[in-house]
Amino acid sequence: MTPCAVKVPSSPKEAPVQQAGPQGAHGSPETRAPASHPGAVRVPPQATAADVDRAWGPGVSGPTARGTAGTGVPADGARGEHTHSEQPIPLPRAAQSRPAQARPVVQRSSVRGQILDALRAALVGGELAPGEVYSAPALGDRFGVSATPVREAMQQLAMEGAVEVVPNRGFRVVERGARELAELAEIRALLELPVLLRLARTMPAERWTELRPLAEATAHAASTGCRATYAETDRAFHRAVLSLAGNTQLVRIADDLHRRAQWPLVDTKADTSRSALMADAADHGTLLDALAAGDVSVVQSLVRNHVTGAH
Repeated sequence: MTPCAVKVPSSPKEAPVQQAGPQGAHGSPETRAPASHPGAVRVPPQATAADVDRAWGPGVSGPTARGTAGTGVPADGARGEHTHSEQPIPLPRAAQSRPAQARPVVQRSSVRGQILDALRAALVGGELAPGEVYSAPALGDRFGVSATPVREAMQQLAMEGAVEVVPNRGFRVVERGARELAELAEIRALLELPVLLRLARTMPAERWTELRPLAEATAHAASTGCRATYAETDRAFHRAVLSLAGNTQLVRIADDLHRRAQWPLVDTKADTSRSALMADAADHGTLLDALAAGDVSVVQSLVRNHVTGAH
């Protein structure tokens, strides 16, 4: 487990489905995390999924019953997940070191985005394990929020191909192999390489110097051994490099491919050690040198090798 990892509990595979009782869609009282749980993200009180459905009145299907339009995720795959026997999720170390009163309160409008970021970090860090099933109500309890923003975040991950819906249980992390990673690397090279070769010929050297702090940030993140932290700085560096081409759509598509390439494989033979992360980060400085010098042959070789061995 990496130093920055957030432990995310998986759903028991054989336990019966937990039906929503008087307490709402989160499960029975013994499965609810208390508001003062040290591992919870503090949020204002929110309506549960059951509260929303009740507000529509008897005999009327509320928004949670209909599912999420346009996502391809059925409502029955996102409701009724059981929550037994799951362990609390501790906050990241940086948050644990702050007193409770100093921790920022998550505003309702940003809950879904912050939960999505946390789940993506857990995915990259391997805490959302390939093949495991995770229930939205249980994760919501552990994060200190209702199941709704967790479910919405998981549905976003389902659209991205990171997880798949398991009816009446939750979401299973997709099991990926080396072939998918190789295909992503090929697509990234096809998109990014022509752009970087053009920039190497046309962009003045001082523009590449401006990106040095971002390359140094990746080296610092790699030195911590935290895969999730490194993944964020790595993508930030590549976004900044590609943004010099002035093509917003290219940056968005390339960043999505890069994020997907960072998800863990089922057969984790790839070296994800601290030294491997530092070697990957060192490529960023070398790439900036080659771009500033206009050395297209070195740029071409570096880019192909870098995206193939992306961490």
